[in-house]
Amino acid sequence: MTTALKIGDVYDGRSCSTPLPTEIIPFLASYNLIPQLLSQSIIESAIAPITCTRAEISHALEQFYQHWDLTTQQKIQDWCLRYGLNQEQLELFATRKLRVEKFKQATWGHQLESYFLKYKRHFDKVIYSLIRTEHRGTANELFFRINEGEQSFPELAREYSQGPEANTNGIVGPVELGAINPNFAQLLSTSQEGVVQAPVAFGDSWIIVRVEKFIAAQLDDFMRQRLLQENFEKWFQQQLSQLSPEEKIWMGINSKPAQAEEAA
Repeated sequence: MTTALKIGDVYDGRSCSTPLPTEIIPFLASYNLIPQLLSQSIIESAIAPITCTRAEISHALEQFYQHWDLTTQQKIQDWCLRYGLNQEQLELFATRKLRVEKFKQATWGHQLESYFLKYKRHFDKVIYSLIRTEHRGTANELFFRINEGEQSFPELAREYSQGPEANTNGIVGPVELGAINPNFAQLLSTSQEGVVQAPVAFGDSWIIVRVEKFIAAQLDDFMRQRLLQENFEKWFQQQLSQLSPEEKIWMGINSKPAQAEEAA
């Protein structure tokens, strides 16, 4: 590996076009630190224009000092000397997490409502009861018993269901619809709460389903943070796709064409 890699200089929390010193590349490679350096360099380049107020910097420094138990000015100076940081670099280091969050908000914050509405169905949750068996005849018999009130859904799930739901009286969830097999999610989303669906074939099993409750997703603070993070991770993957072939090798990204992969 050579310095043609052009990894940004990120020692001081800022990214620039200066390549790393030749002698440090083998050292980083020997400890498998090139992927982390590349990742951080991408992020540092993105947040370089992001600034913080003096109040934000002071608060970040207070948290930083507390985290590292830097309770005196002497300890702070010793820490900076040990890691070769001046005051400006220390502030950049301490505010990095905040600047990343501000970058997320500035880049995608205005899109959250439309993004949420577009994918809301995937975030909605459902609680349902499930019985699955390999035999169609058994499924039909169990469906009949439930409908006729001969036995309850939980009782039959415990006795007959052939999945982990047998240990929870057949109850599954709450689980997001987007995390469920699309065909099964469609079955659930078109069902009425409390209505036992007739047995249907699903994979190698026959299943009986009853939706217990739908839980609509809300665009609350937790969801906003989640959506910001999802957009950030998508952006980061896009940045990785633009790396050089050598850098992709270090990141473990397979850049072979699909046809080549199939032939391999």
